[in-house]
Amino acid sequence: MKWNLVRTFEFEGQSIAYDRLGAGPPIVMVHGTPFSSFVWRAIARELSRRFEVFVYDLVGYGQSEKRDGQDVSLGIQNRLLAALLRFWSLERPDVIAHDFGGATALRAHLLDGCEYRRLLLIDPVAIRPWGSPFVHHVRRFEEAFAGVPDYIQEAILTAYLRGAAHKPLPDFVRQAYAAPWTGPIGQAAFYRQIAQMDQRYTDEIQDRYGNLRCPTRLLWGAEDGWIPVERGRELAALLPGCRLTEIPGCGHLMQEDAPEAIVASALEFFE
Repeated sequence: MKWNLVRTFEFEGQSIAYDRLGAGPPIVMVHGTPFSSFVWRAIARELSRRFEVFVYDLVGYGQSEKRDGQDVSLGIQNRLLAALLRFWSLERPDVIAHDFGGATALRAHLLDGCEYRRLLLIDPVAIRPWGSPFVHHVRRFEEAFAGVPDYIQEAILTAYLRGAAHKPLPDFVRQAYAAPWTGPIGQAAFYRQIAQMDQRYTDEIQDRYGNLRCPTRLLWGAEDGWIPVERGRELAALLPGCRLTEIPGCGHLMQEDAPEAIVASALEFFE
């Protein structure tokens, strides 16, 4: 279950960690927040039996560079995805995107002209309103949170991550998700990305969802405690010809609760 991205891409003076697995038609996977490409570890390996799978960590996330004053908002993540598709010479890949990755993929398509063969969205951040009370509180007091002692940071991360999945996360999985957000650099980066969450980035594209130029499917955890499945039903109605599949017994972090549902949907949809 080790996961290490061994390649880097320079984007606007920042180092972005990425990797590619397998051979065949291309699939690009885009993770959400507060996660990293680690969420795709099992799914990417399984799909790499038939596809070439591209994974990366968003600006300021996972194994990608983190630094003070960094822009890690949704406003930059779509530009990174567009730059990576050019760098990888991918003109119309299949795309799987989760959470903030969903907003990133939609923004890259609608604002940057990125073309996808097919788009599989998993519990995406896509329609208003969004943002938990914790998010709104951190946005007001980012500096105070960034300076809490290590043991408080560990407790916050544990509680935050626990709410993402419907099933209990094994300790090693929770620790892997938390690791990039600890220490002097990681802790500041964790609150930086929360402080920069802004609904205006999805408001900018929400009224354009009817203009999607690729077939789209939507998976949603029926027990998602972060973004209720009702949001998924609203979104499916806005996306042309989109079919929504609700996954029972699954929370927001479908990659942990039901990875087999993602693999099965990808194989059926992409092949």
